[in-house]
Amino acid sequence: QVLLVESGGGLVQAGGSLRLSCAASGRPFSRLVMGWFRQAPGREREVVARINWISRTYYADSVLGRFTISRDNAENTLYLQMNSLKPEDTAVYYCAANDGGAVLPNSAAGIDYWGKGTLVTVSS
Repeated sequence: QVLLVESGGGLVQAGGSLRLSCAASGRPFSRLVMGWFRQAPGREREVVARINWISRTYYADSVLGRFTISRDNAENTLYLQMNSLKPEDTAVYYCAANDGGAVLPNSAAGIDYWGKGTLVTVSS
């Protein structure tokens, strides 16, 4: 079992920045493939960014160039730096992980472990 705990959400004005963190425990962190998903009201959960065990990264087109995913294997923590935030980025952001595999699936249906989520609200 993998426990994921997100932090760092909040209210920010458009153009601002936030950094989300996800602390993981329960499995060797270095072998987890991880990522961030988000879900806005009335919409399906969608992938935002993914990172594999050698820190290769993948981004949704909507956040490319604005968001940066990273991991600190020594601290067992995943990060999402979000810059140039837009109102359409408003959503609950979820940390996700699978134990093993080359990369996290880009569909919510393929995820083994989820955090409880942290709300990001971007005001215009």
